[in-house]
Amino acid sequence: MPDEKKALADVNLVLRKCEFCIVIGSNGAGKSSLLNAIAGKLLLDTGKIAIAKKDVTHLSVHKRAQHLARVFQDPLAGTAASMTVAENLLLADLRGKRKHFSPGLTKKRRRQYEEKLSILGLGLEERLNTPVELLSGGQRQSLALIMAVSNSPQILLLDEHTAALDPLTADIVMNATIRTVERFGLTTLMVTHNMQHAVDYGTRIVMMSSGKIKLEIAGEQKTGITVGDLVSQFSVKNDKVLLQECRV
Repeated sequence: MPDEKKALADVNLVLRKCEFCIVIGSNGAGKSSLLNAIAGKLLLDTGKIAIAKKDVTHLSVHKRAQHLARVFQDPLAGTAASMTVAENLLLADLRGKRKHFSPGLTKKRRRQYEEKLSILGLGLEERLNTPVELLSGGQRQSLALIMAVSNSPQILLLDEHTAALDPLTADIVMNATIRTVERFGLTTLMVTHNMQHAVDYGTRIVMMSSGKIKLEIAGEQKTGITVGDLVSQFSVKNDKVLLQECRV
């Protein structure tokens, strides 16, 4: 149909292991649709999605969650407010595992949680017994990140996870994100509207418009790029897709 608008059109994207790819674009560009397609919430009409060489195109959201983790924009999502930091981490540990009787918050687990939280650099390792509802938005979002990666996902999806935070807190969470990604060796795909974050972080920038990949910036080309450079690229009309495969 002439007026038909596709959420995604001829998107071909390969993420290398441990790569940190940042997706930018205006509202309606297809950024969230891309994450939803990978996560299984948006079904494909054609094409396929593979994670670590495994075809997951027809797997349900639940089964696909065994291969990936996702952190959303809302700091209140992904954590249980009335439970403590340690209890939230325990829930994340037990997610997707067979249910059976076993010790809960053991001394060993608490030591492991302290070690994981220390990566963030926010002092949360000293607040294991604090109810999550007493944490700041940045602390809660950072906890959600640690919970998401607790079972070593093959790909981490960051869905504008700093957008609801004030600029200073957003920078703090991004720094905590980078430390976490590097510590666990995660392959990461992040959607953001924050051009400065796109410039400062990650190994590759992918620009989307009208459901298509319009531009890729990586390697030496990304080094030294400015926000002004990115803004000017939004006027690029080249429809060429620069990436060759559909694997993550």
